[in-house]
Amino acid sequence: MIKVEALIRPQKLEDVKSALSDIGIKGMTVTEVRGSGKQKGFTQHYRGAEYTVNLLQKVKIEIVTSDDAAHSVAKTIADAARTGEIGDGKIFLIPVAECIRIRTGEDGEIAIE
Repeated sequence: MIKVEALIRPQKLEDVKSALSDIGIKGMTVTEVRGSGKQKGFTQHYRGAEYTVNLLQKVKIEIVTSDDAAHSVAKTIADAARTGEIGDGKIFLIPVAECIRIRTGEDGEIAIE
């Protein structure tokens, strides 16, 4: 099993959800997060004062899937979230040792279906 963890622009969330639905991905966790990377933030003016916003708003999507489907899921997210500009995000593929469905006690890949 692989956990696909993607950090994307908030405005691309609906596009990504739609693309994932098209390839049969039903379950995911979505979290609003803040962070910085190459963008390093931006400067704004508020009531005459200048301040730097260095933690930008992003959306984190987490999906646990089979080893076979992980690269397809990652490619789907990348294609749907891409704008071609700095700040499009990152995708991480992380090995998952075990999964247990609390309701039934099932474990392994059957627990993520």
